[in-house]
Amino acid sequence: MSEQRTVTVCQGTGCESHSSEQLRVMLEAEVARLGLPVQVKRTGCHGLCERGPIVTVEPDGILYLKVQSKDVADIAKSLENGDLVKRLLYRDPITKKPVPLYRDVDFYRKQIRLVLRHNGHIDPESIDDYLAIGGYLAFQKVLREMSPEQVIAQVKDSGLRGRGGAGFVTGLKWEFTHKAPGELKYIIANGDEGDPGAFMDRSIMEGNPHSVIEGMLIGGYGVGAEEGYIYVRNEYPLAVNRLRIAIRQAEERGLVGQNILGSGFSFTIKIVRGAGAFVCGESSALMASVEGRVGEPRPKHIHATHKGLWDRPTALNNVETWANVPLILEKGGAWYAEYGTARSKGTKVFSLVGKIKNTGLIEVPMGTSLREIIYDIGGGILKDRAFKAVQTGGPSGGCLPASLLDLPVDYEQLADAGSMMGSGGMIVMDERNCMVDVARYFVDFLKEESCGKCTACREGIKQMLEILTAITKGEGQEGDVELLEELGTVVKQVSLCGLGKSAPNPVLSTIRYFRDEYDAHIREKRCPAGACRALITFTIDPELCKGCMICAKKCPQEAIHGEKGQVHIIDEAKCIRCGVCRDVCPSDAVVVH
Repeated sequence: MSEQRTVTVCQGTGCESHSSEQLRVMLEAEVARLGLPVQVKRTGCHGLCERGPIVTVEPDGILYLKVQSKDVADIAKSLENGDLVKRLLYRDPITKKPVPLYRDVDFYRKQIRLVLRHNGHIDPESIDDYLAIGGYLAFQKVLREMSPEQVIAQVKDSGLRGRGGAGFVTGLKWEFTHKAPGELKYIIANGDEGDPGAFMDRSIMEGNPHSVIEGMLIGGYGVGAEEGYIYVRNEYPLAVNRLRIAIRQAEERGLVGQNILGSGFSFTIKIVRGAGAFVCGESSALMASVEGRVGEPRPKHIHATHKGLWDRPTALNNVETWANVPLILEKGGAWYAEYGTARSKGTKVFSLVGKIKNTGLIEVPMGTSLREIIYDIGGGILKDRAFKAVQTGGPSGGCLPASLLDLPVDYEQLADAGSMMGSGGMIVMDERNCMVDVARYFVDFLKEESCGKCTACREGIKQMLEILTAITKGEGQEGDVELLEELGTVVKQVSLCGLGKSAPNPVLSTIRYFRDEYDAHIREKRCPAGACRALITFTIDPELCKGCMICAKKCPQEAIHGEKGQVHIIDEAKCIRCGVCRDVCPSDAVVVH
């Protein structure tokens, strides 16, 4: 061994749920026992979450997947003798050959990582790791060489837009706050992230909390604020803990607090934990929550840049937006603007979940097509089933069909297609997803999360849910689709905040692209996808059944009978149409009617 190597162990929430902390401790002990000159350290999320826990060996770039405690001895031995633990390597889905280096894995190779460039490489609980890769140099450059106006100009030149969903130009928001009258101003990092299946901001806070803090320091200097707040949902305890550690470390190094580095600029940061209300992702509701009030939105004619937190000028951006700022100030706004499209600059972090082979966290330039994301990076649809739709933008986003797979992903293109960027959630669906039921599911979520302040939102979403539920039960009537469209239009136009204005998107987009499924439910009392329990029955095709007994063992009602090696039969009287038998059958012998 010619040089010391580093073994990294992913300790993001996903990998920690599979005992990666224990893995790291065991690896440290085994490396010490063998007397190897190898450092073992924790990191944040590596991105390929479906294959965790993930372990890498640097500087080689070796990638090990689904590592368990029983693999520790072999990994340590490989560090000693230079061999690879081949069973833990990624395998090419086509050639089935092992791919030892993560830079050669399509999931990583086809991304461009700016915000996530250090995730998986640095210890999020070590400020020294962050300083070693140039952390806080951009902030120091700002303090030494730049005026607040120059800072704002660079952010404007970058074209950076808010990554929380609205997509407002960040530099303009800062400029408005900077020019607003009043000496006391605030900045806020929104880490609420309440979208089902979304974990972009969580992974940034867990994997590189200092990037968020440095971005806020630069933003505070730019707008003239001396106080910042990070609003984090209570369900993110690991993110909160690592942010607390990072803030304390930055204070100890004189990077946060009074008269920072002797510059005369002072800035403090506090963490506020949210109670998990989805509506508190909306800016004015979030500020009300920070103030200790009920999280309800207020009219948008009052701009937060003039009267935000405690009626003071406030610049609020989400966590990913703040994490972009140090890189922009380091390399320049013009450099950042080289990525992306004409109106949507830079890269975007997405959580890729659902019926996708490579579930995880990705970062790509704005303008990357849905096809590239789902097939080139995501690896395609589970079990090679047919792609049906992808919902972008969280529960308020639209569902886009296969005909739009080549759509470039940016703010304008998604909006034109009836969806939105949102904070970056992508939920992939296959041929077994019923789009009427998908719309019902998300509207049900939004009904529960509506604060109830607006009649249009409160009652309109409730009415849409009742109609959708009836359709999925086979109780739909002619005219229901038209009524849904009318309700959706009114809710979008009349609601006060972004929750209500976007809540009809799942309904309107599924009607727009999957009207035939609505018609089948209403006119034929049939669910084409075989998902709505009230409209389906299951049988077993005797020509395909192998008598493996897997379906019988998995059935929660013991409704499947048959001896091993013989054709099985479903007892309709016991069957609850849960679909487990269909999901687990290796020969696709379970047929839905």
